[in-house]
Amino acid sequence: MPRVLLVEDDDALAEAFSLALGGLGHQVDVASDGERALEALFGSGAGTDVVLLDVMLPGIDGFEVCRRIRARSMVPVILLTARGDPIDIVVGLEGGADDYVVKPTEPRVIDARMKAVLRRSSHTPAPSEPTVRIGTLEIDPAAMVATKEGAELDLTATELRLLMEFAEHPGQVLSRQTLLKRVWDYGYVGDSRIVDAAVARLRAKIEDDPGNPALLRTARGLGYRLVRP
Repeated sequence: MPRVLLVEDDDALAEAFSLALGGLGHQVDVASDGERALEALFGSGAGTDVVLLDVMLPGIDGFEVCRRIRARSMVPVILLTARGDPIDIVVGLEGGADDYVVKPTEPRVIDARMKAVLRRSSHTPAPSEPTVRIGTLEIDPAAMVATKEGAELDLTATELRLLMEFAEHPGQVLSRQTLLKRVWDYGYVGDSRIVDAAVARLRAKIEDDPGNPALLRTARGLGYRLVRP
């Protein structure tokens, strides 16, 4: 049973989500603010599988909570936001969130998003998959590890899957919708801002000059492609 940390300051909404997600097979812990969420995640050792994080929280907001989580853990984070502003969404994704859901929404939508991020984080490639080398990058699919000049990169499960998808199709332009299906496991049309933010985060970790990427190139109006040096 997946263990979910729900960070929501609205008591009525937290109770409704807890009951609904519990009925869908999740074990739900609730924190009413960011400080309590960080304590629950890192202090109790409860073994959280995924964090549902409201953006509008008292004290430190959800964006900052996400950044603090990501600095210490690769646990999947899904933002719950009533603000559909593109800038707010991109800020959250660039802070390390794996996905977001705009409220109000149905619990089954959240359940589907959680199952998708959990599948991504638990994906185990076949031991026979060979190591891939791209310039100074080395990707070991079996170990789920990527290194640059011998140093291990601090990649989330989503970032690693994204890098592996590009590495499996060098030189090929991959559209945002293709990446949403293959990396995010979305069986429907998703928000391409998730892809753009994830590519930006990945570039920051693998490129010598993220502002002038040599490996992950943009194909304007089409998507992205990996160029071997």
